Amino acid sequence: MAGTRARRTDAELVAAVRAAVVEELAEVGLGKLTMEGIAHRAGTAKTSLYRRWDSPQAVLLDALRAEFPQERPRTTSDDLRQDLIDALALMVRWMATPTARAVASVLAERDRYPELADAIYAHVFDSKGGRFTSTVLRHYADAGALDPALLTPVVADIGEALVLKLAFDSDELPTEHTLAAIVDQAILPAVGFPPMQ
Repeated sequence: MAGTRARRTDAELVAAVRAAVVEELAEVGLGKLTMEGIAHRAGTAKTSLYRRWDSPQAVLLDALRAEFPQERPRTTSDDLRQDLIDALALMVRWMATPTARAVASVLAERDRYPELADAIYAHVFDSKGGRFTSTVLRHYADAGALDPALLTPVVADIGEALVLKLAFDSDELPTEHTLAAIVDQAILPAVGFPPMQ
């Protein structure tokens, strides 16, 4: 029938709600995030949200987790350097998304919303493998290509920390050339490989 809008599938509705919560957060801030606002922006009834989520924070966590990328090392690869560069490139691509900006806005208010910030680490970052480079490093350690004793929390954080610092300092996302420098001059030496120039 002309003019009749097709009913959305469950997957389409969930996708709309996830997009809506990120947009709503950007517009009104964490303190004013409500089920009513999310539902209105998603074009659905508030009751539809409560069938799946019990709070706006739960909707937000679900959206952040769904959009957070998970690094999966290629099991056939034997190029640690390129796999690390690819992992950091995945991080940089994610940093350009509205979801990453939503994560940053929550973590910026960690003092006011400590439980939500902790939940992001537990249910978004850690549940997807933790650091962007750690899955790759663990894969190569398991394969015997590097000493697992060298995979300390500091080493796991080197790549991400440098990407974030460089992005903060320059207000630009690092280029692939810069990512290669991070891998060559920081991560590889930390796991026992000579620094590359």
